[in-house]
Amino acid sequence: MAFFQDLKILYHLALRPVRGKDHAARMENFYSGQAGGYDDFRKRLLHGREQLFQQIELPVGGTWVDLGGGTGANMEFIAEKVPKLGQAYVVDLASSLLKVAEDRFQKHGWSHVQAVTADATQWQPPTGQADVVTFSYSLTMIPDWFAAIENALRMLKPGGVIGVVDFYVARKHAAEGMKRHGWFTRSFWPVWFANDNVFPSSEHLPFLQNHFETLWCQESRSKVPYIPLIRTPFYQFIGRKPIG
Repeated sequence: MAFFQDLKILYHLALRPVRGKDHAARMENFYSGQAGGYDDFRKRLLHGREQLFQQIELPVGGTWVDLGGGTGANMEFIAEKVPKLGQAYVVDLASSLLKVAEDRFQKHGWSHVQAVTADATQWQPPTGQADVVTFSYSLTMIPDWFAAIENALRMLKPGGVIGVVDFYVARKHAAEGMKRHGWFTRSFWPVWFANDNVFPSSEHLPFLQNHFETLWCQESRSKVPYIPLIRTPFYQFIGRKPIG
């Protein structure tokens, strides 16, 4: 059964055209047919999420915002800590994924965790500024990713923390101490992912490093289900908003 569910997911990833008059419509069109099997497949595709969430210090009574958080599965990486939060929001444009998130939060009894259908480049928490903002494989799917990061910067309290994990490619002339990718990696992955409106960028990490104090940064590679031999590059970044 799992194999046939994977085939359905792969069809949506590789073959089914993504349609819609705006980004919100395209997101819902892409995810609506795969929401049920989304989490199981992504566990094998989207690496580094649990490690990132576990690395972030949790402010007791604080506010955590997961932008582009989809089904809310990320919150289960810190399930033992979620009850200590004052408020948490999972923000996404795909209502079919957020329905899964709502069911998940209800199952756990997390009445203080809210699924919000909204644009990550504009939405702000109604309860005030956030202590933590995270992006888990969502920046590559946000056309105005720089606006999403700037919105996160506005949203965070001074000294607040941002955490990001996502696919990427390195700059051709990477900064000293950063990974350097060859021509094939820099050329192949943007083309491969673009079919799903996923756009790995060489500018995510430099942009984050220019806007936040780097607390932790790691560049790695991971397997892709059913594609042997090659590995896709991804990064993990935790940064702090400057104080003052």
